[in-house]
Amino acid sequence: MRETPHAVVHYSEIGLKGTNRPFFERTLAQNILRRVEALGGRGRTERLSGRILVHLEEPWSPQRWAEALSTVFGIAHFAPAYLTALDMAAIQEAILENLPEGPVSSFRISASRDNKAFPLTSPEIQQELGAVVQQKMGWPVRLKGAELDIGVEILRDRAVVYLGRVEGPGGLPVGTSGKVVLLLSGGIDSPVAGYFALKRGCRVIPIHFHSRPFGNWMGSEARAREIVRTLARYGMEPYLYVVPIGKQQREITVRAPVAYRVILYRRLMMRVATMLARREGAKAIFTGESLGQVASQTLESLAVVEDAAGLPVLRPLIGLDKLEIIAIAERIGTFSLSLMEGDDCCQFLMPRRVVTHPHLEDVLRAESAVDMDALAQDALEGASRVEVG
Repeated sequence: MRETPHAVVHYSEIGLKGTNRPFFERTLAQNILRRVEALGGRGRTERLSGRILVHLEEPWSPQRWAEALSTVFGIAHFAPAYLTALDMAAIQEAILENLPEGPVSSFRISASRDNKAFPLTSPEIQQELGAVVQQKMGWPVRLKGAELDIGVEILRDRAVVYLGRVEGPGGLPVGTSGKVVLLLSGGIDSPVAGYFALKRGCRVIPIHFHSRPFGNWMGSEARAREIVRTLARYGMEPYLYVVPIGKQQREITVRAPVAYRVILYRRLMMRVATMLARREGAKAIFTGESLGQVASQTLESLAVVEDAAGLPVLRPLIGLDKLEIIAIAERIGTFSLSLMEGDDCCQFLMPRRVVTHPHLEDVLRAESAVDMDALAQDALEGASRVEVG
């Protein structure tokens, strides 16, 4: 295929919206342009019935179009496209000029006709163009499972032609579902949780806790920055909050029962995350917890930790196992980053034995020996916003 300055973008879930559908379409169009501009492109979008056309000032290769649009949530599928006049000869020429040079095992023509005044019906367009391609190339036609699907869309004042289409990430456009914070540990799970928050249209602000001044907190922060930079391709905010809690953890170990340390660490983080979320206008806290994956993720542990939060705690990975989470992390590009060196703050001053089925009254009793509100406020004052670019 030749380079082209145009692409056609289709959505699915947005099409189910009612009177607020234009809001979702506008947000998707803005996100497309933002992603294009991040890769050095300049252009505009055009909203049509059920689709968005993207027009750039300079043509892009199919590979560059894929790099730009395959990470924009809200897109069901897309394709680099060629615009022609409403004329079968012009449409035929656009197809023949852009056919692949290598062998193709089978092909089909997929036509749609928004302009009912066009003299040919969709099946007639498919038959006529299919005969032309088959006569020139000798490829067999296959209506289901064809290797090459040639799309033709008849619009009101022009036609759109594309050869093959690329699946998008689906979901809702980032920015349509409000703002949330993400507890980003830097491990394998929490980046995937952030990905799912983005997929449901949330603006995601990551918060990273580390044990400064103890352990390899610099490695932990560097790892978190790289993860945020990678997820920024999908629409994550290009900054994170970094919160050192090493001193607060040490205070907890001095005053609280050993078996409850990890629970109290996590309750401290929930308090701080809630305060940061309210400062940012966020409405919920996302975490990467999966039920039963580790000792601190039993139903009882999740309940007593969530008790310390002042906002809803959402856990999109709750029913996934580790292999499923790893597969998603590899696909979105965060898995290798999560293996970078750096100490998890929950592993700092980790006791040999932890309570796995805590009761809230026991947790509150253990916590009463510590001024948790003062520790949370102190941690909040030590938080810093780090831009990742």
